[in-house]
Amino acid sequence: MFYIRHGSDNFSIIDCNLNDENADRIIDELKTESAEKGITRFICTHPDQDHFGGIERLDDAKSIVNFYCVKNKAIKDEETESFKRYCKLRDSDKAFYIHKGCSRRWMNKNGEGRGSAGINILWPDTKNKYFKEALAACNAGESFNNTSAVVRYSLKGGASFLWLGDLETEFMENIEDAINLNKTTVVIAAHHGRKSGKIPNSWLEKLDPQFIIIGEAPSRHLDYYTGYNVFTQHKAGDLTFDIIDEKVHVYASKEGYSHKKLTDEEQSKFDGYVGSFTVETEYTL
Repeated sequence: MFYIRHGSDNFSIIDCNLNDENADRIIDELKTESAEKGITRFICTHPDQDHFGGIERLDDAKSIVNFYCVKNKAIKDEETESFKRYCKLRDSDKAFYIHKGCSRRWMNKNGEGRGSAGINILWPDTKNKYFKEALAACNAGESFNNTSAVVRYSLKGGASFLWLGDLETEFMENIEDAINLNKTTVVIAAHHGRKSGKIPNSWLEKLDPQFIIIGEAPSRHLDYYTGYNVFTQHKAGDLTFDIIDEKVHVYASKEGYSHKKLTDEEQSKFDGYVGSFTVETEYTL
């Protein structure tokens, strides 16, 4: 689960997996951090339980009025309360169906005195044959990973972040020529950092990330992206990135976490300061 407290009048939540241990704490934090924002959106990358788990608790506590998802008719053998709420939101007038190149006020368009959130959707291309095959499997209740949206957030003159959902390696290889990839500051590894979602080298060459976030899948399933700077959430815990112009200040919830690629700029905005880095110049391929 990620959230972005934008500099504009926007607040974005990307996926969730709320359980009994963390739900109340996280929901309280979301309510506090979004309290002064006029536009709040929830972006669900794909219809898997660990990407919308507990969404009914969040929706009850903080009504989701803008629900972004890839258009689908996913079914499940076991319909959890979270899946039922996902479907209700997906099929309601609160839904906005995201796809490659889509635009919406105020996701990536300014208007009425309110700035853009700087969010762009790089995938899916709904006409792509590989996506059509993945969508058919999703709608049949067989597999859901490769219907994932690719979501990019960028701050003008500052950092950029990329979410890949649970895309699998072979699928990413298949769509390489159909997706536009630019240099990106921080990439969240696909499928929680699992080897099955290893980002292809051809993608990494285009993305040229300064850092890759590896999620909390079991260690034996992870790919550690040798040769790249990584944040591993098993060690770091919750990560906070405070973006100020070309600087990114990094905080981690696990006490004592350190990273040799960060410099100490004596920040104290949040607890758990780890260090800072300067955003490399972006370019377009």
